[in-house]
Amino acid sequence: MNTYLPPLKPITSPWMHSIMEDFKLQEAVLETYNSPVNLHHLGAFQDNIAEYKSILDTYGFKYQLFFARKANKFKNLIPAAVEVGIGIDTASLPELQQCLDLDVNPKQLISTAAIKNKALLELAVKNKVLLIIDNKDELDQVRAIAKSLNQTAKIGIRISGFKHQEAKLFSRFGFDVDAVIPFLEAYFKNPDTHEQLSVEGFHFHLDGYSTAQRGEALHQTLDIIAKLQHVNFPISFIDMGGGILMNYLQSQQEWNRFKDTLKQAVLEKHDPITYNNDGLGYRNRDGHLEGDLAAYPYFNENSKASFLKEILETTNTENKTVAQRLKQKGIELRLEPGRSLLNQVGITLARVAHRKVDARGNHLIGLEMNMSQLKSSSADFLLDPFISYKNPNADSEAVAVYFTGAYCLERDVLLKRKISLPQLPEIGDTVLFVNTAGYMMHFFETEAHLFERAKNLSLTNNPKTFSIDAIEEEL
Repeated sequence: MNTYLPPLKPITSPWMHSIMEDFKLQEAVLETYNSPVNLHHLGAFQDNIAEYKSILDTYGFKYQLFFARKANKFKNLIPAAVEVGIGIDTASLPELQQCLDLDVNPKQLISTAAIKNKALLELAVKNKVLLIIDNKDELDQVRAIAKSLNQTAKIGIRISGFKHQEAKLFSRFGFDVDAVIPFLEAYFKNPDTHEQLSVEGFHFHLDGYSTAQRGEALHQTLDIIAKLQHVNFPISFIDMGGGILMNYLQSQQEWNRFKDTLKQAVLEKHDPITYNNDGLGYRNRDGHLEGDLAAYPYFNENSKASFLKEILETTNTENKTVAQRLKQKGIELRLEPGRSLLNQVGITLARVAHRKVDARGNHLIGLEMNMSQLKSSSADFLLDPFISYKNPNADSEAVAVYFTGAYCLERDVLLKRKISLPQLPEIGDTVLFVNTAGYMMHFFETEAHLFERAKNLSLTNNPKTFSIDAIEEEL
């Protein structure tokens, strides 16, 4: 059968290559901070923010960006975001407390935590931080806390269940759109309730990456706001969450060929290109292919500007676009990007610990890291890594390898893809995974076996070199 391994070359930035091409710097960093290490470029983060602003500025309506903090826990991203005028979306009590400790203005903070205990609710109310309310229990607790503190709590109402193509988009989060108006009218029937709770906007977040669904959800939310005009609700914003597509890869042709080859491998018409012939969502049932690729769509022509354009120019039955209605009604659009604000912001360095050949003849390269330090909800991280060799040898033979991690689990395979390398790495060589800042570094990171978590560093660019600027303090 065919042994071809399709490459997936990532888009990279000059600052990344400055690190990848300097083995002595890598060695010094790993000796100082141990393996793995996450390096961040805060200038690239701020460039992404500026790009979003330039896109949204063209529409003329009010907007506010919030960085979805859960996408990356590196502390230095907070002041970098605030410095260029955007807010922080916090998803836990520690995230909110950390922002307040860093003197972030509460007006620039929101809490969208899926679970909000009493401590989180009290902290938000005391500091006048906007809370996104998911259910009646939360609403009751916030009301009681606000009453006890003699304050008015700022809240937004999370909604879900929008209609798209005659079907309902179900979600475990939020109030159903078909019931939210009568619920709010009944709940706020007592004028005293308005003294404790100020409903300032609506929030939603949709799974997947459909621009049509998001556009329709915005129209339906605007319709809800119009129907509530007769009630005392100072609605000023709609928050559409995140989920804005970004592109990781240089070539659509490579992406399509990878998917086609993976399907052929699952059907046993091509040699496996993944560990244990993992279909990453595809399945072979009696010679027929089933399922879908359960990985992030790493190549996207429709990303950022074009993705937002499709949403904002979605029309309703009166042929009005989302952008036109937002501007006409004076409603502020809020966005909470995480992944796309971290595009080209981070790389992860790990040191080679050993090499071995398994019973199937596979080369296994053991790294000083574990699977939780390069893991998201996606089935695999589908970007080619880079190898920095201490002793590069142009005469070496190419070799196909798997990278394995430090947990005593059979499934601790860092990349399920088999990777083709120009030469076999040696102990002490560096493997560099690029563009890992968004949801890959920290989202599922654990400390099993008492392994320390990766150190997070930021880099400052000057005309001659990059230098380590700051280390994250523990949460």
